[in-house]
Amino acid sequence: MEPRGKQLVERYKQNYSITDNFDISEQMVLAHWELEKQLTKELLNSTLENRWQVFENSYTRLYQELEWLNRARQGQDDATEDYETWAKTIGAPPQTVYEIGSGQGQLIQYLASCGFDCKGTEITRERGQKHLNNPAANIQWGQSDGVHLERFEPDGHYDVVISSQVIEHLHPDDLNAHFKGCYKILKPQGRYIFTTPHCYTGPHDVSSVFNYDVSRGMHLKEYTYAELLKQLQAAGYRQVYASIPLKFRRLFAKLHLHQEAQMIKVGEVYLQLLLVTEAVLGLVPQRKLQRSLSKFLKQLLLFRDNIFLVAQK
Repeated sequence: MEPRGKQLVERYKQNYSITDNFDISEQMVLAHWELEKQLTKELLNSTLENRWQVFENSYTRLYQELEWLNRARQGQDDATEDYETWAKTIGAPPQTVYEIGSGQGQLIQYLASCGFDCKGTEITRERGQKHLNNPAANIQWGQSDGVHLERFEPDGHYDVVISSQVIEHLHPDDLNAHFKGCYKILKPQGRYIFTTPHCYTGPHDVSSVFNYDVSRGMHLKEYTYAELLKQLQAAGYRQVYASIPLKFRRLFAKLHLHQEAQMIKVGEVYLQLLLVTEAVLGLVPQRKLQRSLSKFLKQLLLFRDNIFLVAQK
């Protein structure tokens, strides 16, 4: 049974990390839900020929009709640690960094403040640069379809391509083209670093607010490690490993294990551990039980809500 009233609003705020003092009504949540269901159908029914136009129109409409989404101040309790993990995973500047789906620009702004030469991109002009009051001088901005990046950027141009919570929004048929597009604009030995929600801990979109077990909103597909590893290898990446959680990094630093080659080896071992955990969770027949076990294993750092991978060219 779908929740309503105060319970619905509380679930919505929790799902989107919206602060308690931001005014959200039941009608606003229901409007979001109905619009996402409609737009999701249009996105999934799009063709290769009209995909970019449909996606651009859909996301522009989402943020225009639900304009308060861009005003909602998201809670930042874990933001600094998340951004630090990104910076540690990328490595030391100077490096050129290209972000797909920059949202309101907080991550790319943080990376620019760390000394990286950055370019942020979005599929709609309703997001991105317009939300930064004082953008750093070492950030450029652009627009792309998020898939065929070679149509927007020169080959072999960037040290690192990143995306945070993006590929779940892509049409599932475009995932291989997306990975190949990232591959093409990377320099030799460049890396595509990305996060995306794990399907076993989801759904992570508005569907979860209404107690659904699988995504029915604009997370068109939430993935597993095994699915993504197979697709990355098919796209030509020679090495794939997991990003190391900050808690582990701090521990390894005390043990003087912090060189890049050492962290890559640890990341490879950690990915294998996550794959084993995932395979065991995949045997659980009920999604609710699967989610509960995932949350328990997350506390032990044996699983994560979000897949966080590094794929090297």
